[in-house]
Amino acid sequence: MTSQPTFMERWVRVRAMIRKESLQILRDPSSLAIAIVLPVLLLLIFGYGVSLDARHVPIAVVQESRTPASEGFVAGLRQSPWFVPRSYPDIHSAVAALRRQDVEGILWLRENFGRSIESFRTHGAHVVVDGVDDNTARLVEGYLTNTWETWIGFRNLRGRALSFQPVNLDVRIWFNPDSRSRDFLVPGLIAVIMTLIGALLTSMIIAREWERGTLESLFSTPVTIGEILIGKFIPYFLLGMAGMGVSVIMGHFLFEVPLRGTLLVLTITSALFLTTALGMGLVISTVSKNQFVAGQIAIVFTFLPAFILSGFIFDIHSMPLFIRVITHIIPASYYVTILQSVFLAGDIPGVIIPNAIALFFFSLFLFTLLVRISRKRII
Repeated sequence: MTSQPTFMERWVRVRAMIRKESLQILRDPSSLAIAIVLPVLLLLIFGYGVSLDARHVPIAVVQESRTPASEGFVAGLRQSPWFVPRSYPDIHSAVAALRRQDVEGILWLRENFGRSIESFRTHGAHVVVDGVDDNTARLVEGYLTNTWETWIGFRNLRGRALSFQPVNLDVRIWFNPDSRSRDFLVPGLIAVIMTLIGALLTSMIIAREWERGTLESLFSTPVTIGEILIGKFIPYFLLGMAGMGVSVIMGHFLFEVPLRGTLLVLTITSALFLTTALGMGLVISTVSKNQFVAGQIAIVFTFLPAFILSGFIFDIHSMPLFIRVITHIIPASYYVTILQSVFLAGDIPGVIIPNAIALFFFSLFLFTLLVRISRKRII
């Protein structure tokens, strides 16, 4: 009758597995590249190359009659960081430029624009916006409205009020007062990076053991399936947290994204999500015995949902009902909410605690499933 192994014996085996997996990571440049180099590249691409803001938008300006009012409004456009006004002699040439996509919109100041302003009417101004890119069209419309209201306010200060305004709107933007899309994108991108590191790396490690035949050697030793999983989990967990640290440092210091929450909350919630991502990868790797297949499954079922359905770029509340239901089973959607709160708003318990609990139960479910489907036998 064999005796149960002691804690020290188990720890010796787990430590040996951790050392084995750590050496494998150091010998495999692709693992380090995915964990360290890939986050840097993605942050650089998204931080500098992707923006939901519109700046220096070319817009056609047609003045049928040059008056002090029309010249003043066009001057306001030139001073705006959003527009690059281009003058056209008539509306037909401006429309032709819009069709060629030389400009994103047309500001048409009719001949009666000056008289309309002086008589408290604004019927002399028309705006045409290219709606092919719906996001840019809405931004151009909003920017023009903002420029118009700024110009009106300037004239009012000079004692030339355009109209009686019974309501004054005092608009304040909380959490992202500069309205920079970078401050919104970078925290969400960290969730995508963590998904990629956790799920993609671990989705191939057990499949790689099957392909190389090393699992058969492990099965002939006293090591248990739990010890194998722990030995594989810890090195990749530390590697993933290192990637998270690099991402946070770049986001805060390079892209100047504010970090209004605490590092403790960020670290704990990131550890919960990384555990979930590693669990997804290990489940995929256990089910599939081929690295290529495991990698493809990881991309389709973890990376793409994290990119599209997590709220990283697209607003979940604007999605159809059945898609919103699906987002509740995407762990990244909970982590994105936490990150946006910690970075932009601070440690808000009503946001962080429910989402952290959800991530905890995801982790518990995945590792329970992993233990059940992982059998110490050759199938």
